[in-house]
Amino acid sequence: MEFTTPLIRATLLRRYKRFLADCRLQDGREITAHCANPGSMMGLADPGLTVWLEPNDDPKKKLKYGWRLIEHDNGHFTGVDTSVPNRALKAALIAGEIPELAAYGTVQPEVKYGEKSRIDFLLSQAGLPDCYVEVKSVTLSRQRGLAEFPDSVTARGTKHLNELTKMTAQGHRAVMLYLVQRTDCARFALAQDIDPDYAAAFETAQKAGVERLIYDTRISPQGIGIGHSLPAA
Repeated sequence: MEFTTPLIRATLLRRYKRFLADCRLQDGREITAHCANPGSMMGLADPGLTVWLEPNDDPKKKLKYGWRLIEHDNGHFTGVDTSVPNRALKAALIAGEIPELAAYGTVQPEVKYGEKSRIDFLLSQAGLPDCYVEVKSVTLSRQRGLAEFPDSVTARGTKHLNELTKMTAQGHRAVMLYLVQRTDCARFALAQDIDPDYAAAFETAQKAGVERLIYDTRISPQGIGIGHSLPAA
């Protein structure tokens, strides 16, 4: 998935009210960018970080910049826009680039199911059970090389796991796919200390037959693509 508009480099001044970020552009101007990430962004919102913004000239948008990436001092990148994984994954699913899910020919995003929920992707194919795929963007890393989820308590995430568990009981296939939006991580683990309830719900879901897939991403100021499968720590 390529970015619609070329990104520009800036310096983060502060992130506040979850969805706002003040940044200084390279020409010295200070602007406010939209931060499409409702999470805590632990370790990713420190003033002085190098960030990449996507400008826009859409008259319907109040903010003319969207915060897309963080460039770390070691040259690695983190994607902060939580809407990007679904867009990148949709293209990968249609192209059959996720081996574990490549047998499905029909990909439907945002399908209503369960109790007032929407599944990120419903996959279907004649002769196969329907497959419900929930996607989570992973950006937390507290140990070198290790990506973790979640970065804050997520009652919504726990609800999604419970919904997936119900789908397996109905004879469907259910997949929890963690997409690591960092280029500096090679392993994944649940952050049980941050949200024990989520970790417990995951264990219950896995015992019920919910599958776990973990993939990393290829990230640059040009775009974001699905990478390779990662192991659980």
